[in-house]
Amino acid sequence: MKGFFKSSIGKKLIMSISGLFLILFLLFHLCMNAVVLFSECAYNSVCAFLGSNWYAVAGTVILAAGFLVHIVYAFVLTIQNRKARGTDRYDSQNLPKDVEFASKNMLVLGIIIFCGLITHFGQFWAKMMFADLIGCEEAESLSTNGAYWINYYFHECGALSIVLTVVYLIWFAALWLHLNHGFWSAFHTAGLSNKTWIPRLKCIAKWFSTIVCLGFAVIVIYAACGGIKVPQGCCKDKQAVECQQSTQTPCQQESNK
Repeated sequence: MKGFFKSSIGKKLIMSISGLFLILFLLFHLCMNAVVLFSECAYNSVCAFLGSNWYAVAGTVILAAGFLVHIVYAFVLTIQNRKARGTDRYDSQNLPKDVEFASKNMLVLGIIIFCGLITHFGQFWAKMMFADLIGCEEAESLSTNGAYWINYYFHECGALSIVLTVVYLIWFAALWLHLNHGFWSAFHTAGLSNKTWIPRLKCIAKWFSTIVCLGFAVIVIYAACGGIKVPQGCCKDKQAVECQQSTQTPCQQESNK
């Protein structure tokens, strides 16, 4: 068994399983964030429910571990494959026609996705769950107001909001390519490699990746157009009420100085 997981097939299986786990998280994250399109108050309630509770923290740790495993094995397999090929790199003239762009650039796409994830964590997770965990007084009143931060980053900061909107859309495009190939490839590695299931899985992968990435893109574009408002007086949570007392975002306050 130990030899199996040290083999190339075993490593691919571990990366596939961790990838499927992350796909489930993306679906959950989309469902959670899509709430803001219908009700900012309901979205803030979801943020308050998750907050820094033990189950949310445990989920974050497990998620981080899943990402770490996926990224480490992606690098290991890439290095291993390049060593096996030696100087025989991909020759675009000799590649089979069914080799996809994404399959040749999964590591590059993964790096783009990772950089986007770090940006996302710095803007939202660090300002909400992490700020709550360390007891940051300055951010305490905003730690459960997710609608505030979405509106702040994508609409209230002028040129920065435009740049962030474009960066996020590029991130979603890279995610679409990565998901579209990774989804069916994970099942292929797990054993579903016959001619009946591969076309079906590719179709499912295309629909799933399109729905997920388009859903995230709609939220960002909707926010950039000013569709998301900071809730006023609809949340009973003390922190939410405190943050609602300020009607200006930091960018607005800075522009008034």
